[in-house]
Amino acid sequence: MEFTVRQIAHLLGGEIKGNPDLLISSIAKIQEGFEGAISFLSNPKYETYIYETQASAVVVSKKFEAKKEISATLILVEDPYTAISSLLDEYNRMRKVQKTGIEQPCFISPNAQIGENVYVGAFSYIGQNARIGNNVKIYPQCYIGDHVSIDDDSILYAGVKIYAHSQIGKGCTLHSGVVIGSDGFGFAPQNDGTYKNVPQVGNVILEDNVDIGANTVVDCATLGSTVIEKGVKLDNLIQIAHNVRIGENTVIAAQTGISGSSVIGKNCIIAGQVGIVGHLNIANRTMIAAQSGVTKDTKKEGIAIQGAPAFEHKESLKAYAVYKRLPELQKKIDQIEEKITELTKK
Repeated sequence: MEFTVRQIAHLLGGEIKGNPDLLISSIAKIQEGFEGAISFLSNPKYETYIYETQASAVVVSKKFEAKKEISATLILVEDPYTAISSLLDEYNRMRKVQKTGIEQPCFISPNAQIGENVYVGAFSYIGQNARIGNNVKIYPQCYIGDHVSIDDDSILYAGVKIYAHSQIGKGCTLHSGVVIGSDGFGFAPQNDGTYKNVPQVGNVILEDNVDIGANTVVDCATLGSTVIEKGVKLDNLIQIAHNVRIGENTVIAAQTGISGSSVIGKNCIIAGQVGIVGHLNIANRTMIAAQSGVTKDTKKEGIAIQGAPAFEHKESLKAYAVYKRLPELQKKIDQIEEKITELTKK
């Protein structure tokens, strides 16, 4: 597939600085650009590459000011990262084979409702009273339990498992190995040291446009629902426990674990390997740094926290600065104690 710079600029709503008739057939990183490719510059850290790249065109910010001559044609946009994301969406849509139909062997319950333009891959299972919306893509070896609903335009990649009564909204994407609705971790300790299983009879609700990365697990509620609100983006290898609620447009990076009944606010950013204990409330727009351990509520919106236990980012940096100096401070304290001992003897 080939497109002119003019066509791409029109798609992105950008302005052209250079040759609008150049042909573009591929997308490449700016440091690996080649003739016929388009790239982008969003992070100033990579600015040096724009003067060296062999890419035919580069998407840049309208605020970008070149310090040297640039051989590539430029497409000027408000936000290069968002623009290239839109371009990748279009590129991905055009190169994909739009699969439809039901492959065999697979099992679909006779009373399941299947919408129009649906794809069901081989060795998939769709249970009783399941409802599959229009344009849903279910890749091979997926399990859809009884009474599950999957709304229009959602995609389940190979090996996704959806337990009974779960609800998946419109436009959701679940990558391979995702498990939705597995039992929450509920066990009652007994007098003899054993644990009695507490039945988990709730479900999971994913609202619209939720993306979930490979091998992430969202447990069902003990009672009620575990809820992932619209626009949430979860990375790979995340554990969401029973009765958790994650607010809309929150993003969470890999290897994070959220314990039962915690409520995460809207538009939060949670970095990798964060641990959040149960029954907490995290305020809207909270930012949590990587490897933090969150043990108490955050009530003020829009703050950044880090550390284990986590507290406000600026205070954490100050504390860490002191922590690094502890050996030096200990040495000074020992010297002071020696002098005090000498003075006391005198």
